[in-house]
Amino acid sequence: MNPDLDALKPYPFEKLAGLKAGVTPPEGLAHIPLTIGEPQHAPFAAALEALTAHRQGFARYPATAGTSELRQAIANWASRRFGLASLDADHQVLPVNGTREAIFAFVQAALDRTRPAGVAMPNPFYQIYEGAALLAGGQPIYLDATAENAFLPDLDKVPAATWRDVQLVFLCSPGNPSGAVTPLAEFEKLIALADEFDFIIASDECYSELYLDEDAPPPGLLEACAHLGRHDYRRCLVFHSLSKRSNLPGLRSGFVAGDAELTAPFKRYRTYHGCAMALPVQQASITAWNDEAHVRANRDAYRETFAAVTEVLAPVMDFPTPEASFYLWPAVPDGDDEAFTRALFAETHVSVLPGSYMGRVGSSGTNPGSGRLRLALVAEVDATLEAAWRVRRFIERRA
Repeated sequence: MNPDLDALKPYPFEKLAGLKAGVTPPEGLAHIPLTIGEPQHAPFAAALEALTAHRQGFARYPATAGTSELRQAIANWASRRFGLASLDADHQVLPVNGTREAIFAFVQAALDRTRPAGVAMPNPFYQIYEGAALLAGGQPIYLDATAENAFLPDLDKVPAATWRDVQLVFLCSPGNPSGAVTPLAEFEKLIALADEFDFIIASDECYSELYLDEDAPPPGLLEACAHLGRHDYRRCLVFHSLSKRSNLPGLRSGFVAGDAELTAPFKRYRTYHGCAMALPVQQASITAWNDEAHVRANRDAYRETFAAVTEVLAPVMDFPTPEASFYLWPAVPDGDDEAFTRALFAETHVSVLPGSYMGRVGSSGTNPGSGRLRLALVAEVDATLEAAWRVRRFIERRA
């Protein structure tokens, strides 16, 4: 077997299962998980109807590049959403089976093992960034995202010697787990660094359509490129998905877009990878990318949940003001995120994810996720609110 497999760290939910092992929660309380970022709102019905209507397409092999109709629907959506002057559907867009698969695959295709292959990523982070880097022979570089820097990586603290070994930088905006939004100026700063040190920027924007202020949609990497007049999107790729936007995580549908000189070899890699999107899934995706009404309704539902939950938890927990995504990132009152998680489950039958499981010891010598929790507010408002009240009463009993 590939010896690099031994470098992979236990996945956060594997560690959580071990932490909860042997604990028996109260029988009279239904379990409420706030752990996995899997949308529980109703999936976009019209997309499911399109999937069914085109089911005969399962009898045909799809092309790696997807249909021109899907690529154009994606290009049109991205251009509208991020104010792009143009996005070439044939050369700058590639449909993928969800951002998880695409992120992992792109790192395998992008890294040059014959020279230092640093892969910089926010810390805490989505574990696929790290795992993909390790299996591609890369070296993860953790950029701590702390409260002192609004839960964003502090690019100014990274020395030139580090940048010189970097081949790829991951961004996640809105961020997982904090929900922090990268400002346009930070994207532009990173683009300048990419030009100076010759690395690729991969921006994971799968939460971009879940924002709480309808008048302030989060900016994206391609938007920053357009703002700079960089319409070839050189060195830049974005990853988007229908999982959160349209409540379709099981559809496994997303796209990669940006620099044509990066998408072309990635398409060649994917031809061998064997991961073309099924034709009925493509039709469902076209339907989803062409509709915004259901996305606005989805944001309204999340706003209701956030408003209710933050009102309950704000008196007993400290967390950054939510901007986007569907997570809360509160500090644990006593600072021990693992002990808090285990005791909370034991007493209230509510599951949360210790923040330390999403981070690594970084340049500061500490794990910036330690002492925090990730709460995924993905269920319907009543269940999520009930979980919030259980958390609050648990904290008040321990005060």
